[in-house]
Amino acid sequence: MKVILNKDLTPLGEEGDVKEVARGYARNFLFPGGFAFPYDEKSVKLFEGRRESIEKRKADKRTDAAGIKEKLEALELTITMPAGPNGKLYGAVTSQTIMDELSKNGYQTERKRIELAGNNFKTVGKYKATVKLYENASAEITIIVTGQEIKTESKAPAAPARGRRRRESTDSAENTSERSVVSEGVVASEGVVVAEGVSEGASEGASPGESVTEEPVKQELTE
Repeated sequence: MKVILNKDLTPLGEEGDVKEVARGYARNFLFPGGFAFPYDEKSVKLFEGRRESIEKRKADKRTDAAGIKEKLEALELTITMPAGPNGKLYGAVTSQTIMDELSKNGYQTERKRIELAGNNFKTVGKYKATVKLYENASAEITIIVTGQEIKTESKAPAAPARGRRRRESTDSAENTSERSVVSEGVVASEGVVVAEGVSEGASEGASPGESVTEEPVKQELTE
C-alpha cells in the first residue's frame, strides 16, 4: 500500500516522502497515529502546498549535519575498559558503548546509526567508527580504547595458634615424664612420688605400735 508520510518516522522516512508499506501496518499504526495519509489525489494536493516548507526544513537538516560531521571528526573518544596484561578486554566496546560516550560529550544519536568494523572492539588500541547523520552524510570518529588492569590481593596464610602449640608441647612433656616415672617403678600422686616397697607409715620388721616413716621423695611434674 502506498502512503505519504505526514511526520518524520525513523527509519521509514521523513515528512512528504512517498512509501510502500504493508496494508495492516498503515491501517493499524500509521493512519491512527497521524504518521501518514493514503496516497491519493487529495493527499498529493495537500503536500504540494507544503512542499516549500518541507524542503526548507530538509535544507536546515543538511546544514546541521555538516556542522556536526566536522565536530565529530575532530573528536577523539577515549574509552577505558578492564583488560588483562596482554591488552585483551574483559568484555568489548560496542555501538552502545560509543553511543553512551557520545551522549556524555553532548551528541545524541541512535545506536543503529553507529557502525563498527567487526561489530565490536575486543583489545586496546586505536579504532575508527562511522556515525550516520542525515541522508548520505556520515562522520568518521576516532576511538581510543585503553585498558585498566584488575589487580587481585593475595590473602596471607593464617598464622598458627601459638597458644595451642604451647599446650600441645606441654602435654607432650607431661606424657613423657609420666612414662619415665612408671618405668622406674614409681607411682606419682598429686605431685608427690612414694618409693616402691614402702607402706604408708610402716616398714618391714618394725615392732607393733612402732612406725617407721621414711620421708617421701618429692618430684615436681612438668607443668
